[in-house]
Amino acid sequence: MTEEKPQIATPQNNKTRMPIEHYSAEFAKADPLELSKRCGVPYDGESQQFTVRVIGRPVLVKWPEMQTSYADTGEATKDNLRILMGRLLLEGQLVPGTGKFIPYTQVPWGQTYIQAFTGRCIKRLAFMFKDAGSFANACEELGGKPLSEGDASYEFEFVDGEFVRLTVWEADDEFPPSAQIMFSDNIPLAFTAEDLATVGDILLGELKAAGKRVAK
Repeated sequence: MTEEKPQIATPQNNKTRMPIEHYSAEFAKADPLELSKRCGVPYDGESQQFTVRVIGRPVLVKWPEMQTSYADTGEATKDNLRILMGRLLLEGQLVPGTGKFIPYTQVPWGQTYIQAFTGRCIKRLAFMFKDAGSFANACEELGGKPLSEGDASYEFEFVDGEFVRLTVWEADDEFPPSAQIMFSDNIPLAFTAEDLATVGDILLGELKAAGKRVAK
């Protein structure tokens, strides 16, 4: 993977049409068997589909169109996940981790873009739930693995073998609520700093939806 300087998306440039057009064209030109071998994602030549588990749900990526859908329902994914899967297959690698976890700042270019990631993901997580119990309930609903960090902490397998840990601390008399997001040390081979902002968006979006389901 070449280490080109990524650009963290902003509300002004976070449009999906142009990225989808670009990566779809690159995807269509690529050899799916070579993509599968390099990336480590299984490919079915008969159905012309890759299969990637995303937060426990199998996602199908159709070649050559780069269309993405959930295998269990047939529902199309959101565009941000479609782009992320295209980038993973075109540029990433799924390799085993060592069991260690790293903060965003230790991802290539993460130190440069930590402010954007903090606002977009970490602070969003910190203020998403009214308390640690509500956060824990949502994580349980989404299938997270409980950990012992902070006031509540859970681990999620975002895609096959690539893990994300979410930790929250409740507010007290002196400090506002806070949070931390950590990544398994193999994740920089799969996703760039730009991609990880999207990973955070997707995971937190699913967690928010899980919280609403629990609250019903």
